[in-house]
Amino acid sequence: MEKKPHFVRRELLPRDVPSISLALVLAAVLLLNAFLYLYLNKFSSSLGRVETDSGLCPFGHFKFGAVKNCSPWLSCEAINREVRKLKCVGEGAVKKVFLSEWKEKKVVLSQLTNSELKEDFLHGLKMLKALQSKHVVRLLGYCEQQFTILTEYHPLGSLRGLNETLHIPKYKAMNTWHRRLMLAIDYVSVIRYLHSSPLGTLVMCDSNDLDKVLSQYLLTSDFHVLVNDLDALPLVNRSAGRLVKCGHRELRGEFVAPEQRWPYGDDVPFEDDLMPPYDEKTDIWKIPDVSNFFLGHVEGSDIVRLHLFDIHAACKKKDPAERPSAQEVLDTYRKVLTLLIREAAMPSTREML
Repeated sequence: MEKKPHFVRRELLPRDVPSISLALVLAAVLLLNAFLYLYLNKFSSSLGRVETDSGLCPFGHFKFGAVKNCSPWLSCEAINREVRKLKCVGEGAVKKVFLSEWKEKKVVLSQLTNSELKEDFLHGLKMLKALQSKHVVRLLGYCEQQFTILTEYHPLGSLRGLNETLHIPKYKAMNTWHRRLMLAIDYVSVIRYLHSSPLGTLVMCDSNDLDKVLSQYLLTSDFHVLVNDLDALPLVNRSAGRLVKCGHRELRGEFVAPEQRWPYGDDVPFEDDLMPPYDEKTDIWKIPDVSNFFLGHVEGSDIVRLHLFDIHAACKKKDPAERPSAQEVLDTYRKVLTLLIREAAMPSTREML
């Protein structure tokens, strides 16, 4: 009698179940790591773009909006003929700023208001022309004879309005530790660019208090930081023994660096000629205070501050020579962001385990 083949159904033994679960978890971890690698690699690449972004035009030209072709900076004649003032949106010691229109596009027209400060105005124009990059507001044209500068318009305005902007329903999703830290990275990137600019080491002198610092920068619609006001950027030249002084008046308060304050006490009246000069490390001293503003008080911001504690303590060294460079601060900020993004993604994996 022929025996019929028969198949034995093998039930999964209890010890097999954990093995399969572990394999699934390991696969999930590998996928998560792959995702993080691709994300962080893309992020690092975007941070590492050259300062003169390939999207920028050759010197003396600009590209505006969705237009692909570069156009020459507008001349005096073109500005007078084609630009229409809409309303005054700001006024400082040096210039008055007008929201204007050019070819149905919003632009910003700045005009000198105090003839005694025309050298400051022209210095700002010189810096704006020479420093065009992804860190600097876009120059569209100028007229030296009429002391007029035309730049790109950014509707979110200066960084002074950052917190108000982040409470607008449209932008509430941006009000996270991640986005705020990226803004701080943008700010430090600008400082790093100024300290290693094509012109040499430049010091951001219009920075005697937090409000003044924030007024020098613009917030773009895609939430990046641009420096806008370049009227006070003296040059440090160590090889020539050239240091700087930010203005000719006495500076006070904890916001400015110790070397910017009168060193001879209240008993000795301030004299500009006796005030020692200093270098770009004054900008480094101010970074922790500006970054503290950026980070705000959202969920997770205290964790970011904890990770930045050591580099911020180094920025506040009394001896300027002991403070880190802007590049070192920037590298630390980037590492902290990468670390925290990785840590934020890992809890879900740990729960699976």
